[in-house]
Amino acid sequence: MKARVDKRPGKGRDLRLIRQFIPYIAKNGRMILFSIGLMLVLSLLDLAVPYITKMAVDLYIVPEQGSSAVVGIRLKGVVMAGVVLVLIALARFAGSFFQILVMELSGQRTMHDLRIEVYRHIQKLPMSFFTENTVGRLSTRVTNDIQNMQEMFTTIITFVMSDMFTLVGVLVILVYMDFRLAVAVMVILPVVVWTTMVFSGRSREVFRLMRAKISGINAMFSESCGGIRVIQLFTGEERSQKMFKNLNHENYMAGMAQIKLYGLFMPVVDLFGSLTLAIVIFYGGGRVVSDGMSLGTLVAFISYTRMFFRPVRDIAEKHNILQNALASGERIVHILDRAEEEQTGSLELDGIHTVEFKDVSFAYEPDQPVLESVSFSVKSGESLAILGPTGSGKTSLTHLLVKLYPRTQGEILINDRKIDTYLTSSLRGKIALISQDPYLFSGTIRENIIPIGRSVEPGEFEEILELSHLDSVVANLPNGADTRVGQGGTLLSSGERQLVSIARAFALWPDLIIFDEAASHVDTDSEEKIRLATARLKENRISITIAHRLRSAVTADKIIVLRQGRITEMGDHESLMKNRGFYHRLHSMEQMG
Repeated sequence: MKARVDKRPGKGRDLRLIRQFIPYIAKNGRMILFSIGLMLVLSLLDLAVPYITKMAVDLYIVPEQGSSAVVGIRLKGVVMAGVVLVLIALARFAGSFFQILVMELSGQRTMHDLRIEVYRHIQKLPMSFFTENTVGRLSTRVTNDIQNMQEMFTTIITFVMSDMFTLVGVLVILVYMDFRLAVAVMVILPVVVWTTMVFSGRSREVFRLMRAKISGINAMFSESCGGIRVIQLFTGEERSQKMFKNLNHENYMAGMAQIKLYGLFMPVVDLFGSLTLAIVIFYGGGRVVSDGMSLGTLVAFISYTRMFFRPVRDIAEKHNILQNALASGERIVHILDRAEEEQTGSLELDGIHTVEFKDVSFAYEPDQPVLESVSFSVKSGESLAILGPTGSGKTSLTHLLVKLYPRTQGEILINDRKIDTYLTSSLRGKIALISQDPYLFSGTIRENIIPIGRSVEPGEFEEILELSHLDSVVANLPNGADTRVGQGGTLLSSGERQLVSIARAFALWPDLIIFDEAASHVDTDSEEKIRLATARLKENRISITIAHRLRSAVTADKIIVLRQGRITEMGDHESLMKNRGFYHRLHSMEQMG
């Protein structure tokens, strides 16, 4: 399995990418603005410390010759400077506490809103999206990628603004104190900017690759856990471990590339800082010796020079984090930009009385038709059976009926109205699907039967269990209907899962039932229960049965034979037997078998 790398949007889209997250940040705008305000105050306090030190050195510790200051006044001035510095430290302590608290709270709230929105959006995406993306890949989006965005919602926004403010403040103060020495310090600034730009361009690619590798690991881990029975039964552990080892090594190499890049950049920044400090001491020290500049000014310059390169380091680190966040942001936006499933129609569907297909065609991929010119009709109380070899389009036909995929051409009519005139939610609320391998959630049997948000009348649940012939199964479970079934219902047999699925259909009381080979691989006892339950479920409803075995179709009011996406035969059992076509041959083969 190879990790998929999302298409690169390009550097020009970085700001546009960030703008897409502004609505989520704006919800907590007041808190973020308050955090930024606190950071600016803290930056002002930091900028004040070296200047107060300069004043203390020049006025009280090493006063100019000829000064009339007495020892007592000088000591008092030193004490005052020390008190001011202590007060600044206490103010920074209190300000930092509230700033971090507010910043993290706003970041957590923003992540909470974004994760809810991504989850909501994923649930409304069309089925074609889920055929293109693995569960592990989507899990990475909702968990790891959104977590990576937290730094952008918190640290990046506030600290970068603070660092930029500090840089500008340092430069202004340096120019104010001594213009010539400030120019000497700023000579190295263009080299620092160029180095940072080179680093940022390369780090973005590395982080994009790292996110892709992590996604690949999550996808393979999810698939391996889901298919662990197959892996163990076919002794595929060694092959699976080898594949995972290769993916993990690729992720390790991507991480090492990031470490090497970051490990090279930070020493380079430190080297520039040391060179700048050397310039200050060489040029500024000479001027102090020649009485061209005060010692306090030199001390302040040294402090401000160190302070200048601290934001440079911070911005580099924050840029590192930003690139990681943007790499994750690209992947999140890739999901959010996908169009949601089209919710056509505006009419509420009171009930389904007739269903009609008129020359319906469908293809998952262009020029690869799955269904071609399919036409049939069925009304309330009638049963329809669809037969055909694997790949003939039987399941695809039912997907069109519940609007999981849009048809390519033709019309589907419900109660003589086009299916697109009805609300999708209203249509699906009248249809129940019993699939070949029904999916159960990891809750209890009761939670899997009763739809979320729906309450049942006293005795109704017991009636559902009885109608679906699930009551005898529930009676033998340790906690009855409140027994947890495990992920995917793995603690139940295939036949028991089918019965739970039928009970779920009874709970909906639908107008149309679709059986997708509902009894194709269950034991004899379960098959008999399923047969009795489905017979009861079909009463006074439209039922559509997809089956490979003829015995589940012979009693249907109408039978359709699909071959290569086309209807080749249609009628009841007797008429199709008289035609002596494909259906007749299938029946003869089953009788011989």
